[in-house]
Amino acid sequence: MKSILFVVSALASCIAMANDSLTVVSYGGSLATAQIEAVHKPFAKETGIKVISEDYSGGIAQVKAQVDTNKITWDVVDMELPNAVRACNAGLLERIDPDKDLAPGSNGKPASQDFIPGALSDCAVASIVWTTAVAFNTHAFKGEQPTTLKDFFDTKTFPGKRSLRKAPQVNLEWALLADGVPRDEVYATLETEEGLERAFAKLDTIKSQVIWWEAGAQPPQLLADGQVVMASAYNGRIYDAQVKEKQPFKIIWDGQMYDMDVWTIPKGTPKKQEALKYLRFATQSAVLADQSKYIAYGPTRESSQPLVVADVKPHLPTTPENFASALQVDSTWWADHADELNERFNAWLSK
Repeated sequence: MKSILFVVSALASCIAMANDSLTVVSYGGSLATAQIEAVHKPFAKETGIKVISEDYSGGIAQVKAQVDTNKITWDVVDMELPNAVRACNAGLLERIDPDKDLAPGSNGKPASQDFIPGALSDCAVASIVWTTAVAFNTHAFKGEQPTTLKDFFDTKTFPGKRSLRKAPQVNLEWALLADGVPRDEVYATLETEEGLERAFAKLDTIKSQVIWWEAGAQPPQLLADGQVVMASAYNGRIYDAQVKEKQPFKIIWDGQMYDMDVWTIPKGTPKKQEALKYLRFATQSAVLADQSKYIAYGPTRESSQPLVVADVKPHLPTTPENFASALQVDSTWWADHADELNERFNAWLSK
C-alpha cells in the first residue's frame, strides 16, 4: 500500500511540476530578449509558472505537425499575422475571446475596444507593431530636410540616391500614396490595371536613383556609408543605428507601412488555461508599454501609449503623431496577388 501511495504521490508531483511551466516560442534575438525581460520574468514572478523560451524560424509547419500528431510541446507561439490567420483557418489554433480572455485596458475599456484596428483576430492577439518607413541621413541635407513620403519621390528638392527593398510590397503602396491616393483606397486602386500602371509610373520617376536592398541590415549601412540619402527601412534597424551607433538618422513616419506579430495558442495544448493566463498577462496595457523599453516596436493597445517612457515614444510606430498616417500591410491581399506582382515587378526591374 505504501509503495502505491508513493507512486501516486510521485505522479502527482510530476504533473504539478509540468503544469508549473509553459513553453513560449518566438523568433529569438532582440525580440525574444524583450519578451523575456518584459513578460516572461514578471509573469513567472506573479504566477509561479516558469516560462521556457524557445526560438523558431516562423511559419506554421511545426505547429501543424504537433497538432496533427497530438504531440504538442509548444504552449504559446509568436507568429506573423498572416501565418496566424492561415493556422486559425486550418484549425491549428485555439480561439481567443478578447473580452473574456484578455484584460481590460488601464483606461477601463474592454479589450475589444482598446486594441488598435487589426490587432485582434479569431485565434490571435497582437503584441507588437513593427513598420517599414523612410529614413534619411540628416547630414545629407544642409538646408531643408524631407518630412513626407512625397519627399522621397522628389529628387529635385532632395537630390541623391534612394534605396528600396527589392520587392513590390510596400513600394507599390507608397507609389500610390505619394501620387495622392487616399490610404483607404490604396488596395482598391491596386486591384485595377490602371492603378497598377499608375503605381509603376510613379516608381519610374525615381527608378534611376534607386539602389535595391534585400536584407534588413543593408539600409542603415547604405545610409551610414553615404551611398544613399534616403532609404526604406525597418524602424527597429534604424533605432538601433541611432541609439547604439549614434548615427545621424531620422525616420519619416508619414506613410509608414506597419505589420504586427501576434500571440497564439496551439490547438489542444494540455496547458490551455495556463497559456490563456500568459496571454492575459502579456497583453496588459502596462506590460505592452514596458516591452517597448527593450525593443523599438509599438504596443498594440491605445491605453499603453500614455505608459510608454518619454524617451522611447518618438521612436515607436504607434505613438499617435507617428501613427496618424500609417497604413497596415494587407497580408490577405498580398497572399492573393504576390505571385503575379512579383513577376511583374521583376520584369519592370529588368527594363
